[in-house]
Amino acid sequence: MRKSYILLLFFIGLVCSLLNPVAAQDADAVTFELQLSKDKLGINERLRVDFTMNKDGDHFTPPDFEGFRVVGGPLQNISSSWVNGVRSYSKTYSYTLAPTARGVFTIGQATIEIDGELYKSLEKKVEVTAAVDKPSDQMTADDIAGESLHLVAEVSKTDPYLNEAVSVVYKLYVSPSVNVSNFRPLDNPKYNNFWSQDIPVTRYDVQNGTYDGKPYRYVVLKRVVLYPQKDGKLEIEPLSLEVTIDVPTNKRDFFGGRIFTQTNRTVSAGKRTINVKPLPVAGKPSDFNGAVGEFNLSVTTSKTELNASESLQAVVEVKGKGNLKLFQLPELSLPGALEVYDPEFDEQVRTTLSGMQGSVSNHYTIVPDTKGKYPIPGISFSYFNPRTGRYKTLRSDEIIINVLSGPVTGRYENSGSGPVKQSVVGADNQFHFLKTQPGLKPKTVNHFFGSLSFWLWLFLPVILIPIAIMFGKRREAIASDVAGNKVRKANRLARKYLSKAKRELGQKEAFYIALEKALHNYLKAKLKIETSEFSKDKIASLLEKREVDADTAERFIGLLKNCEMARYSPFSNVQMQQDYQEASEVISSMDKQL
Repeated sequence: MRKSYILLLFFIGLVCSLLNPVAAQDADAVTFELQLSKDKLGINERLRVDFTMNKDGDHFTPPDFEGFRVVGGPLQNISSSWVNGVRSYSKTYSYTLAPTARGVFTIGQATIEIDGELYKSLEKKVEVTAAVDKPSDQMTADDIAGESLHLVAEVSKTDPYLNEAVSVVYKLYVSPSVNVSNFRPLDNPKYNNFWSQDIPVTRYDVQNGTYDGKPYRYVVLKRVVLYPQKDGKLEIEPLSLEVTIDVPTNKRDFFGGRIFTQTNRTVSAGKRTINVKPLPVAGKPSDFNGAVGEFNLSVTTSKTELNASESLQAVVEVKGKGNLKLFQLPELSLPGALEVYDPEFDEQVRTTLSGMQGSVSNHYTIVPDTKGKYPIPGISFSYFNPRTGRYKTLRSDEIIINVLSGPVTGRYENSGSGPVKQSVVGADNQFHFLKTQPGLKPKTVNHFFGSLSFWLWLFLPVILIPIAIMFGKRREAIASDVAGNKVRKANRLARKYLSKAKRELGQKEAFYIALEKALHNYLKAKLKIETSEFSKDKIASLLEKREVDADTAERFIGLLKNCEMARYSPFSNVQMQQDYQEASEVISSMDKQL
């Protein structure tokens, strides 16, 4: 029995020694394979295609993926390991495809050059069926992003009147399960047949809301006010964005935090159609010139009594809410004996989401030539009120201008046939305003000696010497103050790095390094310590001794923790903006307490 066992072991060893050269030869063979995540999928699913090789190569050329659209990739994955002295190597090019139609399609051959030879993968067929319900565990990062991100254009009114204000607010809704790290507009809408004005968004504030009945976060990206300039059906072109999204995976990092994978997604608000109603023809006043809204009319003068050759101001003002920039003001009709200059237009209008509000006015400068009484007739102004659906006409009162002195006037009197102008009778002293004595002075020569400039230059050195001595002593005192110089230097560095952090918003690593330096230098300046020698607990203890309130101290320590965690965890642009704002508020609060 023992002898048989020894013979069996000898036979196995002989076979292994004979097969080892063959195994080594197989290990050196080049493989280049095409692998599919599935060979049958619905048109609403995604297909993962991997091209895997066991040796590194160059000049990889993928197929054209007929019948599919590339939504992700190529991504490269390389793995290498040593097991019992044997090296294994694998390199993979991965693509994520979305089918464009139903049917049977062929994933063609890919090529790569390895060790100077050209290798081709085998073709494989894929069947695309109608849309299917996918289990959640089969969803890719792109699928999750598509369901977690929505761009919505909220229109205040879809059936406005011509020249009535319509506001459009673009909101990006994001599911709480994902983070947006960046976005950029791909196509800004062109508001044809609209008068438009953007309302700038100065900062992106994250707010809580709901979308399709589910809790979401949203950010207002763009706000615009539109005034339709023609009736009928008008289209608002869509806003399109390319968004970079961090999607959580089932993996965790060294500290137990969730690992995110990044993907890009294009979202669009879609076209919106507005049905613009024409203004009614019935009841339209003859002097209507396109004003739509709710307004008040006023005609005022700076004075009603003056002398000839003096001036007065007459102001025609329309105030209210509506298309203030899109119509003309009514003009004053003045007697010919009043000299009138071209009016100066003044606009005090602000635009909000509800439309334009404020006032527009014309300022007339009027100069009477002769003595008398002159009427400024009332004027009318008509507008359409979209709230009531009716026209309204406003009329100003007549104003009488009384010129007290000057040449004898052509006085205007009201009668049925219009004003009657009397003849002008000159007065003996009608030219009394002309000067007969010019009051000229003889031209003299100014001498430097004995002048004010002479005495200033003479005594200026005497005044400057004591100032220079005091300035020099102050510089010596500042130079000898070592502790004070350190505090001032740390204070300057804190401001410098806080400004640098603001410039680096969007660059995670550079931003948090600059923010951390700003916080440490601020403590050096305020507490006169070297923060590199202290832990966060000791810093918290020092702040408590200096009677800094617990909430401010906790927020300061929290910022230091965020600066450390940012090196190991993904932080979005929104989080960076919040941390910068938090740092500004905390430093401002501590300034009041230290």
